[in-house]
Amino acid sequence: MGETEAEEQTEQLELIRSRLPRRPRRVASLEAAAEVDPVASVQVDTGLAHLDRPFEYTVPESLAETAQPGVRVKVRFAGQDLDGFVLERKPGAEHEGRLAPVRRVVSPEPVLVPSVLAAARATAQRYAGTLGDVLRLAIPPRHAAAEKALALEPPGRPDLPPVPSPSAWDRYPAGRHFLAHVSGGGAPAASWLALPSSDPAGDWPAALAEAARATLDGGRGSVIVVPDHRDVTRVDAALTAALGTGRHVRLTADQGPQARYTAWLKVLRGHAQVVVGTRAAGFAPVRDLGLLAWWDDGDDLHEEPRAPYPHVREVLAARARLEGAALLSGGFARTTPVRAWVESGELKPIEAAHATVRVSAPRVLVAGEGTELERDPAAASAHLPSLAWRTAKQALDHGPVLVQVPRRGYLPSLSCQTCRAPARCTHCNGPLALPAPGAAPACRWCGRGVSGFECSRCGGHQLRSSVVGARRTAEELGRAFPGVPVHTSGSGDVLDRVAATPSLVIATPGAEPVADGGYAAVLLLDAWASLDRPVLTAGEESVRRWLGAAALGRGAAARGVVVLCGAPTHTTIPAVESLVRWDPAWFAERELDERRDLRLPPTVRMAALTAPRRPLEEALASLELPEDVETLGPLPAGEAAMRYLLRAPLEQGPALCAGLAALRGMRSAHKEAVTVTVRVDPPDIGS
Repeated sequence: MGETEAEEQTEQLELIRSRLPRRPRRVASLEAAAEVDPVASVQVDTGLAHLDRPFEYTVPESLAETAQPGVRVKVRFAGQDLDGFVLERKPGAEHEGRLAPVRRVVSPEPVLVPSVLAAARATAQRYAGTLGDVLRLAIPPRHAAAEKALALEPPGRPDLPPVPSPSAWDRYPAGRHFLAHVSGGGAPAASWLALPSSDPAGDWPAALAEAARATLDGGRGSVIVVPDHRDVTRVDAALTAALGTGRHVRLTADQGPQARYTAWLKVLRGHAQVVVGTRAAGFAPVRDLGLLAWWDDGDDLHEEPRAPYPHVREVLAARARLEGAALLSGGFARTTPVRAWVESGELKPIEAAHATVRVSAPRVLVAGEGTELERDPAAASAHLPSLAWRTAKQALDHGPVLVQVPRRGYLPSLSCQTCRAPARCTHCNGPLALPAPGAAPACRWCGRGVSGFECSRCGGHQLRSSVVGARRTAEELGRAFPGVPVHTSGSGDVLDRVAATPSLVIATPGAEPVADGGYAAVLLLDAWASLDRPVLTAGEESVRRWLGAAALGRGAAARGVVVLCGAPTHTTIPAVESLVRWDPAWFAERELDERRDLRLPPTVRMAALTAPRRPLEEALASLELPEDVETLGPLPAGEAAMRYLLRAPLEQGPALCAGLAALRGMRSAHKEAVTVTVRVDPPDIGS
């Protein structure tokens, strides 16, 4: 093409463009910047790991008074309006180019207070996550009506009720010292092994309420985190009795937008200094925070299912360190991470004397042990051994009986009648189950029904039950004890309380209702189903579940009894021995020693990387880690996915997490199509 011809085409293109309708050009605000601290550092909610950092914007003069640190703002980012939080105001910018202005202040409420910001940053670093992800977990969405309806200044409050006497802490020699230290403004850290109590005034919710009361006496606030809404209700009632009305709030994720934001604002504005809730309450912006407590940290409900998957235990421990607050870990059992903190001296144990334990805890019997096996040879394998049947029959004369079943449903696991091989779905290879009496077997994974079963191993056509679920157990016990009311509590229909009248209560772990006056007996069925799970925490979780159910029974002084069914003799199984002796501290110590020998968490830091094989191996090759970090795998992780485990000494944990965070940022910046899931301290090691 010649030069003259090219010039003619250029002129024609310019003529065509001049006749096309022009889009209005977005003109940056010409409003003058604020005179004082005209630059705002804003954490923009981009959702991208490589952009997880503050960005600088100018503050227009019209927003100078409202665009303060902690408020929500709208800013222009990559051609769109995004949400953000003002982190700080400063006199000058580090960026040398032209800054865009803050477009508007969403609300003048400073919701991101410095203490919550510091805890969110520590959590993001601990779990190789982004600050934006943690802030979405920490601060609930704004509700304008809630902001307008709640008074800015807290109302006056009546005097606190009298201190209860006797105290729920009287049974623990170190309990009163802990309360006195907290009340005096100290920051003790303790691991408390709670005792069972059928008296609400001495049970664990009352003890937590007393700890909050002692903290409030010292002019400071408290955060108490429990696993589920039923526990929240119990602690809520105990706090009302200990503090009176209006001094605490409930904070859970299922409250609804307005109710949750109103409760959160009450804490932020100082209307209440005590919070009880589920994991959503872990970041509550309590003023003058003096106590952070959790109950039963082994419950998987304390594990956040969204990235970066933080655990309540780690969030509250980080806040306690940052804010100089007391820390209290409570439960009937002690997890190995808490045991590691006790061993290192970070937590001091609060335990009852052995004589007090013997009186408060129920008597524990193991079906099939000793002479019982001679009297009933089938007792060790029977679903309801004769010892359990006799115990339940006698106990029903005095009150309700709790039966804990480790599986929900009717017959949740089936096998071949001929060769005992697990029955599998021909479509997805999932386990077959019987959902209801008279129903056809169906796959637990894909839900497909099975009209004609044929065993892939021996060709058999008959099915048998491998595990009996709660519904089938209720059906069998209803026939075994005619005329006795039978209640079920489990997935979809969880009972809160049952009366003190004789009845049978069939419940799955974690769904056991509280009985007025305590259960006359507790039966723990199919112990092997808990112990045989292919996970690292199988023994620890079994002890936690058993003690949690047994603690709902009456103590030995009230002739309470627990029967463990379907387990080998307790002398060979540490978890069973721990239950019989009611000695969870011994079991936690033993479990920690074994994990130290095997180099397993919590004695090391571990992380899991999950993705399809090729992108996973590419990510692993680009990862920069210290030399003493081990790579384990690859391991199968579902359809077309693989998983690598990274193991590092505890002192290298921060370096491991920093490397993983850098990996996420790099893949985000390169716009990789496949996501590599990063999870620090994965809960399913061994499965």
